[in-house]
Order: sequence, then structure tokens, then C-alpha cells
Amino acid sequence: MAVTIPLNAEPYQQVKVPLSGVTITLTIQERTNGLYMDVAQNGTAVRAGILCQDRTWLVRSAYLGLPGDFAFMDTQGTSDPTYDGLNSRYILIYEAGENAD
Repeated sequence: MAVTIPLNAEPYQQVKVPLSGVTITLTIQERTNGLYMDVAQNGTAVRAGILCQDRTWLVRSAYLGLPGDFAFMDTQGTSDPTYDGLNSRYILIYEAGENAD
């Protein structure tokens, strides 16, 4: 079951959320060439500098130990997310158990 992570329409933000029994910290930052995200689990970096794209899993690797994965969804089309549409046009979802390998 997917969970929507609430975000603000701001170019830089850090969000801590309890998911699947662990605390996940997401750092989201708009750069000149797109929106990027860092993911940490219980204070330990899992992935850094992930380019956020529409409907693309962000962590993608089960061996990193994250109990699920994240993806941005464009609710009005198929554009990659930008900070000014976060939590309205672009939503961030988390799904437990979702990893590509």
C-alpha cells in the first residue's frame, strides 16, 4: 500500500517520516537542472543526489537496506517534478517492499 509523503512547495526542505518501523529523512533540493533528493535511514545515508523523475523509483536497490522505495507522480501529466508543484501537481509516494532488485 502506497503512502503519500506531505511536502511543501519550497526549493529546499528536509522531512523526517516514520515508515516501515524506521525513521527516514528526505532532503529535497531544486538545482538548476532538476529536483534532487537524498535519503537517510535512522540517520545513516542510503542514497544521495538522486535526480527525481516522474514515476521512477528513486532508491531502486534492496541491498541498501531501505524497507521500501519512493517515487514522484505527476497528477496532471508526465512531467518531472519541480519544487513549485510539490504536494499539489507532484506528489511523493512511498511503498513498502518496493525495490527493483
